[in-house]
Amino acid sequence: MTVFIVFLLVFFVQLFFFSFFFKKLQSKSSHKLECPPGVSIVVCAKNEANNLPHLLPILASQNYPKYEIVLVNDRSKDGTLSILESFKKAHNKLDRPIKIVDLSNSEITGKKNAIQKGIEVTEFKNLLFTDADCLPHSINWLERMTVDLNLDREIVLGYGPYRKIQKSFLNKLIRFETLMTAIQYFSYAERGIPYMGVGRNLAYHKDVFLSQNGFESHKSILSGDDDLFVSAVANNKNTAICLSKESFVTSEPPETMKTWIRQKRRHITTSVHYQFKHQFLLTLFYVSQLLFWILSFYLLFHHIQVYIVLALVLVRYFFWHAKIKHNAKVLDEDDLIYRSVWLEFCLICFQLYIFIANLFSPSKKW
Repeated sequence: MTVFIVFLLVFFVQLFFFSFFFKKLQSKSSHKLECPPGVSIVVCAKNEANNLPHLLPILASQNYPKYEIVLVNDRSKDGTLSILESFKKAHNKLDRPIKIVDLSNSEITGKKNAIQKGIEVTEFKNLLFTDADCLPHSINWLERMTVDLNLDREIVLGYGPYRKIQKSFLNKLIRFETLMTAIQYFSYAERGIPYMGVGRNLAYHKDVFLSQNGFESHKSILSGDDDLFVSAVANNKNTAICLSKESFVTSEPPETMKTWIRQKRRHITTSVHYQFKHQFLLTLFYVSQLLFWILSFYLLFHHIQVYIVLALVLVRYFFWHAKIKHNAKVLDEDDLIYRSVWLEFCLICFQLYIFIANLFSPSKKW
């Protein structure tokens, strides 16, 4: 009977998250400013010679009156620098100048250093970031992501989906994890307790970066140029989210399970540095999710309160499916909706594996 009581408690925790805490995300109509201020787009590239020819033309063709493009060569060993220089020669204009920061001889490693060096040469107050292996969905990406910065916000969180690959289970699992992460960090931001963003689609004021002395508070941590920075500076008044599909930025997904595991193990190591309230809520959700299924199977297997357990599983599924269905459509991940049950189960197992692996052998490589 104790197991059943614990199951009931876990059920109500899950119900709280799905029915009250996780928001039904909405794509809001974008304001149009008559004289929008200049924006600095910052992109760091390390051995991205294959991806840059796809990204750079989109950056150069943004539908925005005045912006600059700051490109940082982060100690690349391929043809990245020559591609950047050729791009600057062909596209440099007065209303959208291109700056190149070459760190080929830098002794300081890490993406945070590259971003900081890029920010140091920016001209404008508003900064917009993406990665070299990403592709903005439209020529209105810059305008959509920065319009709230031009009004009353200092940070804007965007969405960065992975490219869809048909008939690939791994791709669907990766995209589902990305979807669930987005639902969480967008919901937390809407609830007034933002805790992270994704560096491939993030905008903020230069003053916010300088006020925190850059990444100084977490410079010793390999990752965290996006989530730890947002966790440190975001609050219930200065943060906005952007859900316009024109603002999305697609990136290439990991090609193998091994690559994805290595990536997620790196990312998980930053979560221990989140604020306590964020760690508590994120842990509570995952643990309740894991326990719900474990206890469900246990109670059904031992024929304990079978009909009540089945009824609560169905109720939980109703709230889960309703929230996933709505938000997946908003975030253009419709094909994941009717696979959400088994994708959730697989993701829970995957996350448990990552947690155990990091517990016994913390990831130390970027």
